[in-house]
Amino acid sequence: MISVALAVFNEEKTLEQCLQSVVGFADEIVLVDGGSTDKTIEIAQRFHAKIIRTTNPPMFHINKQKAIDAAQGEWILALDADEVVSKELAKEIQNIARGEHINTTSIPNLFLRHQQIVEARDGVVGTQDGETVAYFVPRLNYFLKGWLRHGGVYPDGVIRLFQKGKAHFPCKNIHEQPVIQGKVGWLRHDLLHYADPTFQRYLMRANRYTSLTADALFRDRIGTGPSVIFHYMVVKPVSVFLSLYFRHKGILDGFPGFVWALFSGLHYPLAFMKYWEKKHA
Repeated sequence: MISVALAVFNEEKTLEQCLQSVVGFADEIVLVDGGSTDKTIEIAQRFHAKIIRTTNPPMFHINKQKAIDAAQGEWILALDADEVVSKELAKEIQNIARGEHINTTSIPNLFLRHQQIVEARDGVVGTQDGETVAYFVPRLNYFLKGWLRHGGVYPDGVIRLFQKGKAHFPCKNIHEQPVIQGKVGWLRHDLLHYADPTFQRYLMRANRYTSLTADALFRDRIGTGPSVIFHYMVVKPVSVFLSLYFRHKGILDGFPGFVWALFSGLHYPLAFMKYWEKKHA
């Protein structure tokens, strides 16, 4: 049995496409709603989802964990409402649920390098030995009418498929991976991520993420001296832009690649200004 678990809040524009992509293989859809005021609930009901209504906390992983806890399937696919399971990925997930052998010895180097970056940030993911109980899924991101395949964006691996009881979210960081009790592998086919189909939606999400980064800076008490200001207002944004646009070949993604690299760099001065404002409030 495969359960799909989601946490949602006002997702009427993306939810139907997401749920439609899992109809062919999901035995159960568990959806935790944070108080949506649009047609999110109506759409979920059309797909016979099990709906749990609650509040909408700033850390959405709290509600995602509630959906995971309520799921009954042996395998759980944790999705966001703006993600779509490709047909190839759906077949791969079904094969794992049936217990078919998945070759984990020929993982692409690009995927392994991404995992190393994640582990450098969050710590080692899972265990080195034992049974594979969870899988990274490569994510292909849609941005300004095109797919980002460079600029450090792909494979954007996220742990989305795992056995029930073998994974949980710490609920401390917006970009955190779940903690896995067992070995972690990689699936080969893409999860399609429609996070930013328009620049307006990108700015909305960017505003939320910079606020979360500002909160983290406030908790860490990084100070507001000249050297700190120069680091976050000049050094950090410039280095991030140059790295994504040139080193990671974002230039090959055309204008969307340029915008992505530019605003990825601007994340830091925007977050620092929010932190400075909060500190001096």
